[in-house]
Amino acid sequence: MFLSTIAPSRPFRNGDGVSSVVRRIMKRAGVVTPVKGAHALRHTAATEMLRHGVPLDKIGLVLRHRGIDTTAHYAKADVTLLKLVAQPWPEAL
Repeated sequence: MFLSTIAPSRPFRNGDGVSSVVRRIMKRAGVVTPVKGAHALRHTAATEMLRHGVPLDKIGLVLRHRGIDTTAHYAKADVTLLKLVAQPWPEAL
């Protein structure tokens, strides 16, 4: 829910309303990311859930995705986590 302190309160004019608010706040805070607007919140949520061991199908339910491929796009791989689980490459025999 987004509330306005300026009367009269009315809905956003278009679907970009939330993204506009998030972009403006990120710019004001000096946050620099490759992803802007509301998508930055989705990326962050997906990545944090992944870091805490939530499976991609459950993350997809939270983000309301129709397919796992869409969820995989948001849940970018965490290189630090990958280093913890990666196995050394076996030497050639």
